[in-house]
Amino acid sequence: MQKIVPNLWYDKEAKEAAEFYVSVFGQDSKITNVSTLHDTPSGDCDLVSFRLRGYEFMAISAGPLFTFNPAVSFHVKCKTKDEVDPLFERLSKDGKVLMPLDAYPFSERFAWVQDRYGLSWQLIYVGDQPIRQAIMPAVMFVGDVCGKAEDAVKFWTSVFPQSKTNMMMRYPAGAKPDKEGTIQYASFALCGQEFGAMDSAHEHKFQFNEAISFIVKCDDQAEIDRYWKALSAVPESEQCGWLKDRFGVSWQIVPTAMDEMLRTKDEKKLDRVTQALLKMKKFDIAELEKAAEGK
Repeated sequence: MQKIVPNLWYDKEAKEAAEFYVSVFGQDSKITNVSTLHDTPSGDCDLVSFRLRGYEFMAISAGPLFTFNPAVSFHVKCKTKDEVDPLFERLSKDGKVLMPLDAYPFSERFAWVQDRYGLSWQLIYVGDQPIRQAIMPAVMFVGDVCGKAEDAVKFWTSVFPQSKTNMMMRYPAGAKPDKEGTIQYASFALCGQEFGAMDSAHEHKFQFNEAISFIVKCDDQAEIDRYWKALSAVPESEQCGWLKDRFGVSWQIVPTAMDEMLRTKDEKKLDRVTQALLKMKKFDIAELEKAAEGK
């Protein structure tokens, strides 16, 4: 089971976007579930679970509150140069090219694009490097949190088990506006899953927001309590299992059992669970189970 799952927030396009991504990535990609939550503050919300090249995502259609930006992007590792080009063509169509398809010092074939929905992808030919995880989230620290990538990696790897820092590449002197010694690129693992991070002191008109959050699946209440205590740093952002950490990154701390609760075809059961979770900040597994059982 994938312990940490990226959640993508759309206005109304969650199912449409998931279908598009599945068609683009092909191998080991499929929609695994679609549920609709009724009577939420955003009205009826579609929840879509899907997999791209073996990597799990969740998407929600919950209104135009948040929009994607390049503060969080997804690396797509390719075995051949020819694999990069069709991904670039399809993902950049009706989108935006942030770094053109070309050879760079770090890869012979690379591009950074925002797709038609605004989601950012870094497409990279990795040469002879083994590919253990084909798609990997990468977080970019800009603005007020620029220079904090190293602190974040150290903090997150201290919070999550099976975590480690694999590599930190630092900016050299003369790399202005980036400060010497800050993180040009870091590779790390949380719960055995690969992530990337970087600082960027260039002027960016965006920052972390709730458009992309990271769901952490917890087996029991003690695990929920531990992550909540460790990660939550912005009390006003606590709602329905959501929190923000000290760097502004959003996480959802949820019970593993919620997957089954939200996948049910019993509409009354789903509505009971929905109304129960909407009243919570930190999730209470016992209360959610009571709601599911109609008690």
